Amino acid sequence: MLGMLGHTFVSFIDNIMVGQLGTAELAAVSLGNSFMFIAMSIGIGFSTAITPLIAEADSSNNLQQARSSYKHGLFLCTFLGIILFLGIYFSKPLMYLMKQPKEVVELAIPYLDLVAFSLIPLVIFQAIKQFSDGMSMTKYPMYATLIANIINVILNYVLIFGKFGFPEMGIVGAAYGTLASRIVMVIYLWTLLRFKERSARIVKDIKFFVLDILMIKRIINLGSLSAMQMFFEVAIFTAAIWLSGLLGKNPQAANQIALNLSSMTFMVAMGLSVASMIRVGNQKGLQNFKELRRIAFSIFLLGILFAIFFASIFYLFHKSLPNIYVDLNDTANYSDNMEVLSIASKLLLAAAFFQISDSIQVVVLGALRGLQDVKIPTILTFVSYWVIGFPVSYFLGTKEMYGSFGIWLGLLAGLTTASILLFIRFNLLTLKLIKKKNELT
Repeated sequence: MLGMLGHTFVSFIDNIMVGQLGTAELAAVSLGNSFMFIAMSIGIGFSTAITPLIAEADSSNNLQQARSSYKHGLFLCTFLGIILFLGIYFSKPLMYLMKQPKEVVELAIPYLDLVAFSLIPLVIFQAIKQFSDGMSMTKYPMYATLIANIINVILNYVLIFGKFGFPEMGIVGAAYGTLASRIVMVIYLWTLLRFKERSARIVKDIKFFVLDILMIKRIINLGSLSAMQMFFEVAIFTAAIWLSGLLGKNPQAANQIALNLSSMTFMVAMGLSVASMIRVGNQKGLQNFKELRRIAFSIFLLGILFAIFFASIFYLFHKSLPNIYVDLNDTANYSDNMEVLSIASKLLLAAAFFQISDSIQVVVLGALRGLQDVKIPTILTFVSYWVIGFPVSYFLGTKEMYGSFGIWLGLLAGLTTASILLFIRFNLLTLKLIKKKNELT
């Protein structure tokens, strides 16, 4: 959980510090990050293919498979990181075609250039992290993200506001902080795993460019569909940012506040999803499907308990939580800030209600990935978010209907549908595996 929270905490710090500059700057970071969310979802989603393969190899003591999964996963993620960077870099002109506020676009473009480049070390880190997670060595990626966040906070402070003789760079300073922290994450985790006895035998002396086509195909088959699953979900949240931009800079800034807070709770669920993937992958390697099902349901229950806690926090403090993102003493932007706070507080009510369904869908999805079941879940996530969720957001999110709150009602509809469909899929699949094994014995 702490490892996954590290990614979001970088954005959390950026948003709080940038929010002190004004609502236009906060909206610009939101718009720039909307492109990043899509790319990150593809990179992180693809890298999750490594975890169940490593977990299965680890539980069955298959060193050759573990080395092959790590090497090919790292190679493919490095290549993907470069492709994602180029895709984001050359897609910047789309901002002018999306009817977003002009001042927001002009601020967002230089910010996006640097943050897009940080995708390369981020996706490389994800590959190494997923290997480490698959080996049940989850504390080392956590250390890496904690160190990265400390570096990000320090660099943000000196570069955004121009402290200790550094130039005042505004939101571009936040981008430099993000880039530097992500490079440090890669160097730290890669070095650490080379000196740990359990992982050194796998990660050392890798012939990086001697590749096995069959293993590449296997990772691509798993990774591409996992990436699509995460893409379908993140893309609807990105669509919410763009739809909010059609309503104006203040609704867009408010959307960013609510999205950033709910993203942090989502990362807790993502941590449980990774745990689910690891433990289900272990039991799949042992062919112990009854124990697999017991473990999975235990993690589902834990996810629901965390979700209820976060839902309570959002509901009870929906008016006060957004205050940390804006400067209430800024008289020049006082009316804008008040409007942002008003909208954000309403969006947190919607976020409170979808905590449970969001947690269930992502933790169950992790269990299905542990089973290496990705095709049907990909279809289910597409139907949930884009056949059901997005049309509701689009229809209810206009000024004539419910505005920003209507957009988030669509998110609630999509997440709830996904949680129900994915749980049904996991339940039926595991019962089928247990029945099949009983028949064989």
